[in-house]
Amino acid sequence: MLSSLSEDKAEDVISIDLRGRSEMADHMVIATGRSSRQVASMAEKLIDRLKHDLGVSCKVEGKDQGDWVLIDAGDAIVHLFRPEVREFYQLEKMWIAPGSAEG
Repeated sequence: MLSSLSEDKAEDVISIDLRGRSEMADHMVIATGRSSRQVASMAEKLIDRLKHDLGVSCKVEGKDQGDWVLIDAGDAIVHLFRPEVREFYQLEKMWIAPGSAEG
């Protein structure tokens, strides 16, 4: 998953371990794309790779708009943002404790 985002030039990629902290997933990944078009493209490629390489069927929200795409891959949740939207919501602040080594 992280290699797919890296190949697609995702920026500021953060992986957060949620095990023991949330029932929704074991991991959360947050990444930024430079434009709505890049965000939608990264999402499409990641969804295809998860399906073809790992047999994981994902639930997806927001891909058509490309501002904030949520990909639910079961044990992992991926949030892809345009920079302004990521800054506005600041999801990582909800899940990363101050001084944490995650990121």
